[in-house]
Amino acid sequence: MGVSLLDKIPVGSTIVVDSAPIIYVLDGTNRALSIRYLPLFRAAEKGRIAIAVSTITIAEVMAGPMMHGNDLLGERYRQALSQAHNWRAVDLSVDIAALAARMRAKYRLKLADAIQLATAIDVGACALVTHDRDFSRISEIPIIGVFDRD
Repeated sequence: MGVSLLDKIPVGSTIVVDSAPIIYVLDGTNRALSIRYLPLFRAAEKGRIAIAVSTITIAEVMAGPMMHGNDLLGERYRQALSQAHNWRAVDLSVDIAALAARMRAKYRLKLADAIQLATAIDVGACALVTHDRDFSRISEIPIIGVFDRD
């Protein structure tokens, strides 16, 4: 089958995961994508890697259940993304905001995408994991996604 996403991430490193991969795994409606991203989350559970998420990711992941009136599930997602073993939430600081502005201007990214990228750079992540092709021109950090061809 080729190289898995996990094979691209060195043991002991930190990755930043964009919203879509998390949503695919949590809602399970796209089984093929869920299966591709799930090994990353299992690797974090086992301590092989660490995952950081921006507060933008938390808001985007929580929004789905809340739009359907399921505030309790939204709250469970918030707790999972900010308190799970080897996961950490990264607050939007002034430095990350300034870096996001530079990345947005340089690459013409949407603000949320620029914040994801800036978060990954700021925390020293080895990669940004995303399902968004808007990151295809980024040179500051490796971008890993299922759209990659092995």
